[in-house]
Amino acid sequence: MDKIDELLTRRVEKIYPSRQVLEKVLRSGKKLRLYQGFDPSRPNLHIGHLVGLLTMKQFQKLGHEVIFLIGDFTGMIGDPSGKLQARKALTKKQVLVNTKTYEEQAGMVLDFKGKNPVRLKFNSEWNSKLGFAEVLKLASHFTVPQLLERDMFQERLKKKEEIYLNEFLYPLIQGYDSVTMDIDLEIGGSDQMFNMLAGRKLVKELLGKEKFVLTTKLLVDSQGKKIGKTEGNAINIANPPEVLFGQIMSLADDCIIPCFELITEIPLIKVKEIEKSLKAGKNPMIYKKQLAFSIVKMLYGEKLAEKSQQYFEKVFQSKKTPEKIKILKTKVGKRDLPALLVELKMAPSKSEAKRLVKQAAVEINNKTIKEYDNITIKTGDIIKVGKKRWVKIKN
Repeated sequence: MDKIDELLTRRVEKIYPSRQVLEKVLRSGKKLRLYQGFDPSRPNLHIGHLVGLLTMKQFQKLGHEVIFLIGDFTGMIGDPSGKLQARKALTKKQVLVNTKTYEEQAGMVLDFKGKNPVRLKFNSEWNSKLGFAEVLKLASHFTVPQLLERDMFQERLKKKEEIYLNEFLYPLIQGYDSVTMDIDLEIGGSDQMFNMLAGRKLVKELLGKEKFVLTTKLLVDSQGKKIGKTEGNAINIANPPEVLFGQIMSLADDCIIPCFELITEIPLIKVKEIEKSLKAGKNPMIYKKQLAFSIVKMLYGEKLAEKSQQYFEKVFQSKKTPEKIKILKTKVGKRDLPALLVELKMAPSKSEAKRLVKQAAVEINNKTIKEYDNITIKTGDIIKVGKKRWVKIKN
């Protein structure tokens, strides 16, 4: 498999108008201008974003012009993709706060300098200048039935849920990005297909040329739910290396192969070998460590990946106390344990703290605690909750 074959296969869900047409253009040597848009609804990029970032990196390495677009204008509307209810619109201030470190985070994968740097753009640059007449002109390229085809809109109609005009018009505003930037190709998750095809229609009708659309596979968990901010299970790529390593290790075993394929640069032939080994009964822990190591190495370098693995093996596998533990002041002596855990922010409520005790998830000085009341707390005691929360007591 050569670089173009891998580019058009790995992480790819579908290509419009077809893989064959895009492959012909790529093999002709023509350089494309392409982009992916990133929704600034949260301040961090997560491992699900690596699918698109690594695809962009492949294009960048082949010499194509790559644009990392922050949807600061569309973020204030709220993308209705996959939503059965209208999203809460963001303010300009919220968007600016959320996007503050996007370039730095994306730069862990993409090259914003070098000989062929990725270009950073914000779509408020042109969308904020659109007048009402221009919006109406864009709207004239779509019919109401075309925009109502969206699955989530059909679901809302069945449930008699509201569809607001701003989210109804969202695809044409996003589509205008492609027109303004004169895009040849757009990359995005398969859940963005409708929006990207709207842009394809506008490019064809306003610029008179083809715009390719490449949808990428979604990174999903073992229940088939998208791993990301919407589902509340996002693993942020900017997390400290040892935290990121541990979070990858906490993924279900059936996430191992999809993660190797979608969010690492491990050769696909090697991924197939791992898949065969797992089916043959090999211990998944071996390969999950390889997965966590490869992701941390890609983002932070080999040295920090090695330290992160050593930390995981020491603290979680050998169950040894980590060298650095947060030290907190509190009253010593006889204490009500649930109240103490809430005070130390190791549990959100007393009821949750009691549940953790019942599940044998609370330890003091490496001894599992089974009672709630009149627990003697001394200076220097180390309290552990679950696998990742440690606190050392100071009077």
